[in-house]
Formats: sequence, structure tokens, C-alpha cells
Amino acid sequence: MAGPVNRPILFLDVDGPLIPFGDPGLRPGGHSGISVGPRSLPTGSNPLLARIDPRHGSQLSGLPCDLVWATTWMAEANEVISPLLGLPELPVVDWADAEDEGPLHWKTRGLVDWAAGRPFIWVDDEIAEADRAWVAAHHGRQALLHRVDPRRGLTHTDFAIIADWLAQL
Repeated sequence: MAGPVNRPILFLDVDGPLIPFGDPGLRPGGHSGISVGPRSLPTGSNPLLARIDPRHGSQLSGLPCDLVWATTWMAEANEVISPLLGLPELPVVDWADAEDEGPLHWKTRGLVDWAAGRPFIWVDDEIAEADRAWVAAHHGRQALLHRVDPRRGLTHTDFAIIADWLAQL
């Protein structure tokens, strides 16, 4: 088993994986005009928070990895999402310098930098093949870029894939 410094990281997005969109019209920029991030509605009145499955907290904390928020919610993920899931305060990736470069997702380079050579899993609903190819070419360790269906959010199948990948390290 890897030591604490070498434990794999699980980078976790909120909107899509933990807050499923269901109706495609509820997706940010969708027809309804509703945005799910914390800046769109006052945190306490975001009606989409009811879509969070509190059981995901114990499933996530039971994985042999370090959980890290990789979301535009930033520190508000610890204030709002962590308590709903029963999770402790987690580290947060700072997106201050994130840039959209070509076909890559704007998070991709920052996550590889943040991982600093540690194996990692990235759970997001916007991962594409270009991100997988770039990480494979530029990250010196194993990485699982796992795209979650934003209509359903994290499912039992997603957790099984993540657990199996971690078990193979």
C-alpha cells in the first residue's frame, strides 16, 4: 500500500458528479438559465443541493485515496457540500491561473500540476479524449480520468470503477 505522501488523489467536481443535472435544461448555460454553481444563487437557496446523495460521503471517504475538491465551488465546497456529505474539510484546487487552451479542459493542466507526480483520479462530467491523451503524455504516473454522466451523477458503477482502479495500484 502506498504511504500517505504517495496515496493517490481523487479530484472531485461537484456540478454533474455530485449534483446531477437530470433534465438537460438544468445544465449551466442550458435553456432554463439556471446555473448551479455557488455564484448563481445564494448558497442556502440553491434548490439543486437537494439532488446530492448523502450516501456518497461515506462511499468517497471509504476509498483508499486523498479527496480534493476540483470544482468552481472552490472553498464553498467545504462550507456547503462537505457537511451535506458528512465529509471533513478537504483541500481545494485553486483555479486562479486556469486557462482554456485548445481542446483541453481548462482544469487538466492544473490537476496534473497539483498532483505533483502522484497517481490520481479525476471525476468530472466534462472530461474528453484530448484530456486523457494529454495526461497520459505529460503525467509521469497512473491516472484515471473518469467521466460521469451529468444527468445521473455518481452511480454504483462509477464507484466500482474507481475502487477497482485504486485496487490495481
